[in-house]
Amino acid sequence: MRTVMYIGNHLSASKGYAAMGRAAAALGANTFAFFTRNPRGGKAKELIPEDAAELMALLEREGFGTLVAHAPYTMNLCAAKEDVRRFSLDMIADDLVRMEHTPGQYYNFHPGSHVGQGTKEGVALIADALNRVLTEEQHTTVLLETMAGKGSEVGGRFEELREILDRVRLGEKLGVCFDTCHVWDAGYDIAGDLDGVLEEFDRVIGLDRLKAVHFNDSMNPCGSHKDRHACIGEGCIGLEAMRRVAVHPLLAGRPFILETPNDDAGYRREIALVREWTE
Repeated sequence: MRTVMYIGNHLSASKGYAAMGRAAAALGANTFAFFTRNPRGGKAKELIPEDAAELMALLEREGFGTLVAHAPYTMNLCAAKEDVRRFSLDMIADDLVRMEHTPGQYYNFHPGSHVGQGTKEGVALIADALNRVLTEEQHTTVLLETMAGKGSEVGGRFEELREILDRVRLGEKLGVCFDTCHVWDAGYDIAGDLDGVLEEFDRVIGLDRLKAVHFNDSMNPCGSHKDRHACIGEGCIGLEAMRRVAVHPLLAGRPFILETPNDDAGYRREIALVREWTE
């Protein structure tokens, strides 16, 4: 049975929305992720509605799948400092307004780091922030990303993401992005027991919540809690294990996004490889 897949890599909205679509298509992609603003934070570039409309027309014309926007890495909804939390809340609120110009896409973010407050408090702060910004009217699904569990990161265990989901009133507006490098580094053996990991995800969170995949090999062994991405087949997860993830029927239909350390030529090769596996 053919696995339906949309495969792409990360781009930046700073170059324009339609330009991102054209760049992705030139690489052989049929989806892509994009940073809503500089990955290190700051003010977003002015959005031109006509540019966003041109992108939406391109997506339909080229048969693209759902896109996966990515929040800046500096956004931390559970920071210990109130000013950082307030800055992060303003950022996600602004991003979700901007996302309405490209309706029906995903908005992915790192849940955050509790910075010594403890996971319980971190979970509560993240859920409270989401309860403040999510609306019934929005057309964007917000994704919590699985994390490697380094330092005080929230989201290194499936149970932590489940707790956030349970605390948010508009839970239908939420999903999860499954990062292969992160779950591996967090201690989930997707190379040796992929079925078991997906079964655990389904038991704790539910596979219906798994909306997108960040498709990355890892520079470190399982359980290292390091979060160092590697090119496909060049890391500790390995080529065959990555292939099994790509063709697994339970992951069919989700956008797969490459976050590998690559240039355009490398992304073109990896996109072609994954499409060869799945088509």
